[in-house]
Amino acid sequence: MIALGSFLLSCLVLLTLIIVQTVAKSPFSIFTLLLVPLITGSISFALFWFIVERFINKKIKIIYRIISNKKITDDNPREFKITEDVLGKLTEDTVYFAEKQSSQIKELKEQAEFRKEFLGNLAHELKTPVFSIQGYILTLLEGGLEDEKVNRDFLERALNGVDRISNLLEDLDEISRFEFEQQTLKIKKIDIVALAKSTFKELEQKAAQKNIRFQFAKSYDSIFVKADEGKIHQVLVNLINNSIAYGNEGGMTTVRFHDLDMEKSKDGKGKILVEVADDGLGIEEKHLPRLFERFYRVDKSRARNIGGSGLGLAIVKHIVEAHGETIKVRSTEGVGSTFSFTLERT
Repeated sequence: MIALGSFLLSCLVLLTLIIVQTVAKSPFSIFTLLLVPLITGSISFALFWFIVERFINKKIKIIYRIISNKKITDDNPREFKITEDVLGKLTEDTVYFAEKQSSQIKELKEQAEFRKEFLGNLAHELKTPVFSIQGYILTLLEGGLEDEKVNRDFLERALNGVDRISNLLEDLDEISRFEFEQQTLKIKKIDIVALAKSTFKELEQKAAQKNIRFQFAKSYDSIFVKADEGKIHQVLVNLINNSIAYGNEGGMTTVRFHDLDMEKSKDGKGKILVEVADDGLGIEEKHLPRLFERFYRVDKSRARNIGGSGLGLAIVKHIVEAHGETIKVRSTEGVGSTFSFTLERT
C-alpha cells in the first residue's frame, strides 16, 4: 500500500511538471522529468514507511501484547511488517481472542454457579445432623440426662448424627483423593459375577424391607476382569443401593453382563459391560447429564428423606474413571433406570 501510494504521488508530480511545461511553454529536460518524480516518490515512500513503522507498528505491537500469549520483542521485526497479510492475521487473532475470552467467561460463570450450588448443598447436608445433635444435647443438659428413659435414646440419636457427618466427610475426602490422583488402585484379576453375588447377599435384608428381589439376567459362568476388587464392590453397592432406594415396592433389581468383543483395550483384550437395572420411578431426561455431580439430587425433598450423603454416584464415577473406563445411565420415567459401566476383561 505504501509503495502504491508513493508511485501514484510520483505520477502526480510528473503530470504536474508536464502541465506546467505545456502552460509555461518552458520545456524541462528529460533528466528533470524523470529525476524529480523519482526523488519525490522515494522521499514520500521513506516518510510514509517511517510513520507506519514508528506509530502504526507500535500500536499493533500493543494489540498483540494484549491478545497473544507469545513473547513479543523488538528483536524479531519480521513479525511486525505492515502488510495486508499481517493486518488480516491481526484481525483473525483479534476475533479468536474475543471468542476465547467469551468462552472462558462462560466457563468461569458455570464454575462459579457450580461452586455456589456445591457450597449450599454441603452446608445443608452438614446443617441437618448438626442441628439434630445440638437439639439432643440441649435436651439432655436441661434435665434429660437424669431420665434413664431419655438419656440413652438421645445419646444414640446424637451418635447417629455424628456418624452421618463422619460418613459425609469420608466421602468428600475420597472424592478429593481421586481428583488429585492420590488414590492408588490395587488392580488384580477378579470374578465380577462372584462379586455381584456377594453384593446381593450383603444387601438382601435391606431389599427385603421393600420386598425387592435381586436377579441376574441369565445364568453366568465366571467372568474375570482386571480391577480393584474393593472399589468395584463399592460401585456395585452404591448402584444396587440406589436401585433399592428408588425402586418400587415389590420390584426387581437386575444385573447383566455383556461381552463387548468389538471394543478392545490397548493390549487387545475385550471389555465387559456391567449393567445394574431397576424397574422403579425412573429419572427425567433433563436430570441425566448432572446425575453424577456431587450432591445433585433429582428430587431434593424425597432424596433427603431416603438418606445418604448425596455423593454416592460422584464416587462411583471417579472409581470407574480411575480404572480408565466409563459409566453411563439410561432412564425413563415410570419404567426404571439402568446404570452401566465397562471393565477390562482378562
